[in-house]
Amino acid sequence: MKLSRRSLLATTAAVAASAVPAAQAQAAPQGRGRPLSTGFERLAAGGYAQLAGQRVGIVTNPTGITRDVRHIVDVMHADSRVNLVAVFGPEHGFRGTAQAGGSEGRYDDPATGLPVYDTYLKSGQPLADVFTASGVDTVVFDIQDAGARFYTYIWTLYDCMEAAALAGKRFVVLDRPNPVTGREALGPVLHKEFATFVGRQPISQAHGMTVAELARLFNGEFLATPVPLETVLMTGWKRSEFYDASGLPWVPPSPNMPTPDTALVYSGTCLFEGTNLSEGRGTTRPFELLGAEGVDGRWADAANALGLPGVRFREAYFAPTFSKFQGKTVGGVQIHVHDRAAYDPVRTGIALLVTAKQVWDGFAWRSDNWIDKLTGSTQVRTMIDAGADTDEVVAGWRDELAAFRRVRAEYLLYR
Repeated sequence: MKLSRRSLLATTAAVAASAVPAAQAQAAPQGRGRPLSTGFERLAAGGYAQLAGQRVGIVTNPTGITRDVRHIVDVMHADSRVNLVAVFGPEHGFRGTAQAGGSEGRYDDPATGLPVYDTYLKSGQPLADVFTASGVDTVVFDIQDAGARFYTYIWTLYDCMEAAALAGKRFVVLDRPNPVTGREALGPVLHKEFATFVGRQPISQAHGMTVAELARLFNGEFLATPVPLETVLMTGWKRSEFYDASGLPWVPPSPNMPTPDTALVYSGTCLFEGTNLSEGRGTTRPFELLGAEGVDGRWADAANALGLPGVRFREAYFAPTFSKFQGKTVGGVQIHVHDRAAYDPVRTGIALLVTAKQVWDGFAWRSDNWIDKLTGSTQVRTMIDAGADTDEVVAGWRDELAAFRRVRAEYLLYR
């Protein structure tokens, strides 16, 4: 894996505003002695000082809420201390009405009257032109991530940072927890020739970072021109904590991410998007239910026989209401995680691919080799096709993952 190692100090010298304020860095959590405060809560508590005198636009979606479930756009719009002039919607839209691969387009928000601009699938100069046309001075980002490389909001963050730099705008990231902890980076690292909107840059499949940490990584490693960046950190968050420890309400970041349990398995089982099996879309348990016509209990038996830590598999039958196998009854497995700390979602996802291919002769990759975009190279697909077992596939990315972990460590902000 090749990563350009520009130091954070060099970036700070080039762009003074890109450094995290020292007071915020010192406020990174030392323990669980006080409730978690999100980046937005700290911004508001400080009287929006970071936005004073600025025409502000915000990139957000339904997850941009306060702990009493008010949307931050509504809160900021009603506050005379903030000059909020635009909203930018990602995939699924600002109000979250669009399914996967869709957005809401350009409209005026009925609740606030603010113009809402569509960022989905826009990048580079076209997105910079949107920021310029909106008239903003500062772009704010506040979206709940799910912790996986192929969850597109982190690449909306990347694209918006790049576009803000091109348009000469400041960029402020309001931090929220990684719902599946920030303990480890897991899985294969993207190879640049496989870059798409489900992976712009070489990070691991489960990155184990918050959006503020990712923003600093993007600025320090990948952006040709770093953006003037400020991050408003959380207090009270520890890297070992899952989302339910935060005390924050969960709003589905996208229609098929209904609970934190979904996020827990997603970085592994989203790989089934690259196969002809259902990944559970169209059920009440997307990414926890997997299956296809003709699959039976042998799959659950084979997966359980591996003794994977922290997880068990139940023979399951379901009928998706949309997406693959719509209206048809299919067989497969349901994933039951019983020990979150021991569970490795990426290894589990690989094991399920390996065993599905072993027990079901109908197994096939999507004809466009989408699996290569999800895993970041041809390696996983070709190794499984060659008969490699789970341990062999996982060993195939060991060195590149170790290299990414070393780079990642430079940008971590919490203990």
